[in-house]
Amino acid sequence: MEKKKTPLFKQKGFHLFLMNLPFLVLVFILSYLPLRGWVNAFYNYKPGIPLSQSTFVGLKYFTMMFKDRLAVREVGRVMANTLGINLISYCFSPLAMFFAMFLTEMRGKWFKKFVQTATTLPNFISWVTVYAIAFSLFSVSDGLVNHLLLNLGIVNEPINFLTQTGGLWLKMVLWGVWKGTGWSAILYFAAMTNVNPELYEACKIDGAGPMRRTLVVTLPEMLPVVSFSLIMSLSTILSNDFEQVLLFYNPAVYNVGDIIDTWVYRVGLLNNQYSIGSAVSLMKAIVSMVLIVSANYVSRRLSGRSMW
Repeated sequence: MEKKKTPLFKQKGFHLFLMNLPFLVLVFILSYLPLRGWVNAFYNYKPGIPLSQSTFVGLKYFTMMFKDRLAVREVGRVMANTLGINLISYCFSPLAMFFAMFLTEMRGKWFKKFVQTATTLPNFISWVTVYAIAFSLFSVSDGLVNHLLLNLGIVNEPINFLTQTGGLWLKMVLWGVWKGTGWSAILYFAAMTNVNPELYEACKIDGAGPMRRTLVVTLPEMLPVVSFSLIMSLSTILSNDFEQVLLFYNPAVYNVGDIIDTWVYRVGLLNNQYSIGSAVSLMKAIVSMVLIVSANYVSRRLSGRSMW
């Protein structure tokens, strides 16, 4: 007797697929349809002129980044700023994991929930609001910090914190740490809640303290999450938070604050040089893809864990 086929809408997982379908469509519209704009990198494209009437220039704008002296200097400066901010950010990235460990060691449930909620909320504050907070604290005319420094006699004139080039990378990273550490810790906190409690009990019986339990049980159990975070972070090594940098930087700090995304925005969109902007964006995407594939391969060979 032929087995009756189960209708598609009754198959396992079909309803979950329907729930995710709107998000898949949104990702396709916002992330994949715009990829056709990369073809502008191979044409001398001018706004208002159809691409079919534009001159095909091949790899002209790609080779320009390595041959033209001015372009090499500009790209080198932007790359240095992008990598500098990201490398400092990576130095602070373990804070999320350590903060998650700190939460698990808390005894009071209400206090733990309060701390977790208070540190997660900044992630939902827009960068526009964060910049408004920074401006109210550090502006020259009405900044709270300058008022305190002047009233206490520490300085004789206001300090323009927002236009200082010194330590700009670190200041950018610290604002990001304040905004995102609590949210990033959720991933590690969820991983630690799935650790078998019997492992901790066995360590306690053997006389292991909190630090020893962390080294013997917690860290090994979190290796898959750490590997995943490392692979994802390497794929974004050429990407910063565009909205944050765009709001915080100004012409006074272009030399140290201009990153790849803001440079593409200024040169490609504001100056109508779409072809150059598309070429730089395409190069960035290719390098990011190579990095994430390489990191995934190395992780699979060394630890046996990978994303695919």
